[in-house]
Amino acid sequence: MFNPSQADVRRFFCETFRKYQAKELLTPLETIAADWIAEHPEYADDFRDVDAALARDYSVDNGKTNPFLHLSMHLTIAEQVTINQPHGVRIAYEALAHKKSSIHEAHHEMMDCLGEMIWNSQRNGTPPDGEAYIASLLRRAGK
Repeated sequence: MFNPSQADVRRFFCETFRKYQAKELLTPLETIAADWIAEHPEYADDFRDVDAALARDYSVDNGKTNPFLHLSMHLTIAEQVTINQPHGVRIAYEALAHKKSSIHEAHHEMMDCLGEMIWNSQRNGTPPDGEAYIASLLRRAGK
């Protein structure tokens, strides 16, 4: 399983941003990341300087959204939907996208559920509960 460090993730997004801005060839994963970077122009300054990105503290106490975590969640959700894992996530995603009339807003709704699932898993010391995640998504979609 791929388990990048915080620094690896930050370097990936900074390099993807650089390549995207320079109109260089992107890998398939970089292409997906670049699409989400383009959806979030408010994060552009965070991606311009890799050294600053590596040093920056995005703790909750600082009151600033962590753009690297945010975009990582977009990538996670995109992958989940593509492979329909956990089972049922694609149907929930489609229902949310329809309800919100926006793929982007559907992703943001899903992030809340994904974050809750991860938080519960960490808090309880248990594996992530995919069934609870899907149930949460379906409730938000009104299903």
